Amino acid sequence: MSGRDDEADRSRLVATARAVAARSLTHGSTGNVSVRAGEHILVTPTGSSLATVRAEELSVIDAAGAHVSGAPPSKETFLHAAMYRARPGAGAVVHTHSTHAAAVSCLALVDRRDVLPPLTAYYAMRVGSLALLPYFAPGDSRAADAVEASAREHAALLLSNHGPVAAAPDLRRALEMAEEIEETAKLFLLLRGVPTRPLTTAQRAALRPASH
Repeated sequence: MSGRDDEADRSRLVATARAVAARSLTHGSTGNVSVRAGEHILVTPTGSSLATVRAEELSVIDAAGAHVSGAPPSKETFLHAAMYRARPGAGAVVHTHSTHAAAVSCLALVDRRDVLPPLTAYYAMRVGSLALLPYFAPGDSRAADAVEASAREHAALLLSNHGPVAAAPDLRRALEMAEEIEETAKLFLLLRGVPTRPLTTAQRAALRPASH
């Protein structure tokens, strides 16, 4: 990778991190963003705020999630590495702790294979389906196997009592997925207990997203 390419990747990653914070998809030093950069992965560092992180502070890891250079990576870096291993076409991953998606991740009696109903066409197009994974403590590397296994079929996952992880070909689409998950989670909670009319199976299939 040339220095110019590395600089462009860093600039795009920082811009996306700022957008995640500006759209209130994270708070404090929670959440992390990554982009595939050749054989390596650029990821926001541990303890950083997505609202203020700078390009020179980014961490570089390898496909296994091992630290290569830069600042120490987020303790959730293994989630990103697992998503990339499971989804060779993914070029970016956004992980947030957005309020409404995190609230849904705490609910009992939901369909863990597809936790949010397709309430809008945009959710069906941008997300498709969202699997709810079991609970793992933050930084628990045992979550990597569960993430990798589920990500082979789902471009977006919801970690129980935690938050969503979205993988897409580029940073723009990964951010759109994370935002759509949050907006649909908000609708789902607003409508909870009220009869709803989600998209039908046929309507949903017609809007199935392209491979992420």
